[in-house]
Amino acid sequence: MKRILLFLATNLAIVLVLSISMRLLGVEPYLQESGLNLEALLLFAAIMGFGGAFISLAMSKWSAKMAMGVEVIDAPSNSTEFWLVETVRKYSQQMGIAMPEVGIYDSPEVNAFATGMSKNSALIAVSTGLLQQMTRQEAEAVIGHEVAHAANGDMVTMALIQGVVNTFVMFLSRVIGHLVDRVIFKTERGQGPAFFVTMIIAELVLGILASIIVMWFSRQREFRADRGGAQLAGRQNMIAALERLASLHPAPLPDKMAAFGIAGGVGGGLKRLFMTHPPLEERIAALRALR
Repeated sequence: MKRILLFLATNLAIVLVLSISMRLLGVEPYLQESGLNLEALLLFAAIMGFGGAFISLAMSKWSAKMAMGVEVIDAPSNSTEFWLVETVRKYSQQMGIAMPEVGIYDSPEVNAFATGMSKNSALIAVSTGLLQQMTRQEAEAVIGHEVAHAANGDMVTMALIQGVVNTFVMFLSRVIGHLVDRVIFKTERGQGPAFFVTMIIAELVLGILASIIVMWFSRQREFRADRGGAQLAGRQNMIAALERLASLHPAPLPDKMAAFGIAGGVGGGLKRLFMTHPPLEERIAALRALR
């Protein structure tokens, strides 16, 4: 549960900081003495909600490099780096996207991720553990999976979905805060302390609930990226890569990067609703069912 809460914290923190900043700067004109201006509130929430999501997206490559210690390969210095760059180049050409930045980060765990502002401005990074513990064919399938993420525009789509849920979280939290302040605490003019306290609590609770929608999409895009990896590197190689991951039980990426990696956590019941990745056995079964 700690991993899930930390994963949600990045986006929620940005939304809360923007919200509080705009309140302190007096840029929330939608609350009037006569009541809520719902149209102005919805417009404000949309600007703030999408703003938070796209700030996260714009920072994604920079924050990934900082968090993971990614060393971008500007000029390959050995045969492994040359193979890695050329594999990404080949798959990117096949998928019709611009050459991503390619990097390696030092970690014994087997993992990789793709991120970036757009499909033509992506970063593909793999761990040293992946290069050491997977065969070339398995590693190529993982690279194909990550290139497919970039080509599918998953990072942008995730930001758009997050922007939509942010909008409704901010809208509904302020409506709830207003109702509690006026109906329960009987504030007649302006806003009392109850509005701000209720609004912040509602933003946190609704943000966690709304993340279920984002996580559902994240799981669906993994199946699509697996199919892309199978198309680029061969279905059997993609299956073999997932089977290798299952046997190695890789540790998850840091929380804000979890949705962009090849491997995810495991869980059942309510925890499954917050998983960024489907269980590996389901992904393997989906690939085996392809014709």
